[in-house]
Amino acid sequence: MQEPRDMDAPLAHYFISTGHNSYLTGDQLVSKSSVRPIIDALQSGVKVIELDLWPNLWRNNVNVRHGRTLTWPVKLIKCLKAINEHAFSLNDYPVVITFEDHLTADLQDKVAKMVKTTFGDRLYVPESENMKEFPSPESMKGKILISTKPPKEDGKGNNDSREDEIGNTGLKEELGATCKVPKKCSPFRCYTRRTRSKILIDQDEDEEKAPHQYRRLICIHSGKPKDGSDFWVSDPNKVRRRSLSEKQLELAASERGKSDHIVRFTQENFLRVYPKGTRLDSSNYDPTLGWTHGAQMVALNTQTPGKNLWVMQGMFRANGGCGYVKKPNFLLDMDKVFEPSLTSPVQKILKVTVYEGQGWQSDFPHTHFDWYSPPDFFVKLGIAGCPDDQTTAVKHETRTISDQWLPVWNEEFEFRLRVPELALLWIEVCESDVKPKNNDFGGQTCLPVSELRTGIRAVPLYDRKGVRYNSVRLLMRFQILDEPSD
Repeated sequence: MQEPRDMDAPLAHYFISTGHNSYLTGDQLVSKSSVRPIIDALQSGVKVIELDLWPNLWRNNVNVRHGRTLTWPVKLIKCLKAINEHAFSLNDYPVVITFEDHLTADLQDKVAKMVKTTFGDRLYVPESENMKEFPSPESMKGKILISTKPPKEDGKGNNDSREDEIGNTGLKEELGATCKVPKKCSPFRCYTRRTRSKILIDQDEDEEKAPHQYRRLICIHSGKPKDGSDFWVSDPNKVRRRSLSEKQLELAASERGKSDHIVRFTQENFLRVYPKGTRLDSSNYDPTLGWTHGAQMVALNTQTPGKNLWVMQGMFRANGGCGYVKKPNFLLDMDKVFEPSLTSPVQKILKVTVYEGQGWQSDFPHTHFDWYSPPDFFVKLGIAGCPDDQTTAVKHETRTISDQWLPVWNEEFEFRLRVPELALLWIEVCESDVKPKNNDFGGQTCLPVSELRTGIRAVPLYDRKGVRYNSVRLLMRFQILDEPSD
């Protein structure tokens, strides 16, 4: 694998591999919270970890859990220690922790102490909270950064902070109306309403210092604009992070004249995109719309396999698999801002030849696909990327080769690409069944077109979770041609 390159630009100039609710082992409603998914994400190259912070039942410590659900909590200190131990398993480029903070000031003070004690010199503490430009990944090697909404100036903490938790407000934006959630799914609701005033009364005078200590640790400030100002207006004196659900991004991108505003905002500031609140099964959305608009943190549920997660994994195989991919220049050009909604001319032609496949006999049991005969393999290919390339690029399939562990196809396909810099070639091998819905999975991969070079390659395949098979490969040929001018 190649060495990472061009890592000296400001942090906002990169797409960053990002997880959503990184502590959950399964769905968003009743699954267990654990450090295991956090460790798995870090070891697979994820560089942004999200933790939801809530008071424990005794209000004297901090748990990580998905708010107003039946998910089982895990102690924050366990999560912090797991991150500290595994943050740099693959490389030394910085790790960002995003806190969704529902804490009072005294608990924010406790979090500040935990963070400083656990991370020590690894913690990146900015000299000023009003940075005009984020430092580069290269300059922050070995550092852990905190991103969250700054505490209120009145010292009351962020215990009313909400983003994508389950509850009336969490689903309202997705369904267009107030959503009723059973009371049993809201174990913290009664606590927050009954005891919020008591908590504030019981705070010591010393706790007034908590917001300042906590605030000093925040490197990437998040929050909505005050006074109803435009969501996409940049402040020339400081950079920040905004967050949108996938649905909110779709709506903003569809508004006339808004797409270029989003791109301009992300040239200096961070945009985080997260799954809409109705994805209770932890399913994933298409991450390419966020990348097309320059969003650095497109957060997916890394515990849920599927094509959208494969696309994310493919994107971050680029640049040496370091978790940071430099945005293409057209997303950073301030003089001519990219307009994703406009149709671009074809720039490149990608020709792909699928010759043959091998390795299934080594990596799968003999009866995995069929009990009484060798498998019947075929290959599906398509493009993930900007809307134009996804809607106009034809999806292809090879013919099915029956009863062969070593299938030979020798078929060529062509893709005409308008924005090749953001295009990814996804490939999936299937074992054919009488009913297509019962086709068996035989491996997948997703390749950034920007990383492809003309020639014949043995392309390794991965399982549903993105773990590389030991032996399964496709022999393929790639040609990247310029679109001939008229």
